[in-house]
Amino acid sequence: MQTIVFKCGGSIVDELPESFFKMLGSLKESHGIAPVIVHGGGPMISSKLKQLNVTSTFIDGLRVTTNEVLDVVEMVLSGAVNKQIVRKLSQFNTKVMGVSGVDGGLLKATPVKKASHIGYVGEVTAVNHDFLTTLTTNGYIPVISPLALGDDAQRYNVNADMVAAAIAESLSAPLLFISDIPGVKKADHVLHHLSPKEIEALIEEGTIYGGMIPKVQSALAALEKGVPEVAIVSGLEEKAIHQFIAGEAVGTRITLSEVSYV
Repeated sequence: MQTIVFKCGGSIVDELPESFFKMLGSLKESHGIAPVIVHGGGPMISSKLKQLNVTSTFIDGLRVTTNEVLDVVEMVLSGAVNKQIVRKLSQFNTKVMGVSGVDGGLLKATPVKKASHIGYVGEVTAVNHDFLTTLTTNGYIPVISPLALGDDAQRYNVNADMVAAAIAESLSAPLLFISDIPGVKKADHVLHHLSPKEIEALIEEGTIYGGMIPKVQSALAALEKGVPEVAIVSGLEEKAIHQFIAGEAVGTRITLSEVSYV
């Protein structure tokens, strides 16, 4: 059975329509596909830290993560956001399993190189493939929050895009970044295929900017590690995922080849 990894950014979770969750809940029945969901939660973490008067600073765009900040990160990601997605999905499929990368030894991590400056931020070193496939082969839809454990049982906050890429690599599965836009656009035209050279040029000219830069960079890193296909697809368009699965020109597919889609 084919698996597809869906990465949902924290900023889009509240915007995703009921039709998106209905589609995910019925993918196995409609297309024989097992979905795996990885989510973020950056905006909600920032809001909760402010609400609790916990100081949070950034260095080079990365949140400095102390143990106090990490308590809030875990509460928001593994509690509020994760269970919100589980509840929405459970309306259409009763076999939904919300887990953290900490659970079942799902994700192992080591500190990032800048750890001495930014604290408990990690990068994935291993994915518990057997744990994941046990869930999917038994019909469960895993909903995964991007936390991981180090060898010393220290928790680490991990970039959700990187977690999704590591899981897609482990499962040899396509990776879909679910967005609130229809794909990478240039002059109001969606670019349905991008290669590494094209991405580099689009970043240089400013067409790809802001939060889209780490997303496409994560996509390229995933492809280089063996993920078969990466794409950016809108979660707000009711039929977009079905069209993507059917091979239609929807969203932006990113491959290492220069082959273009119509």
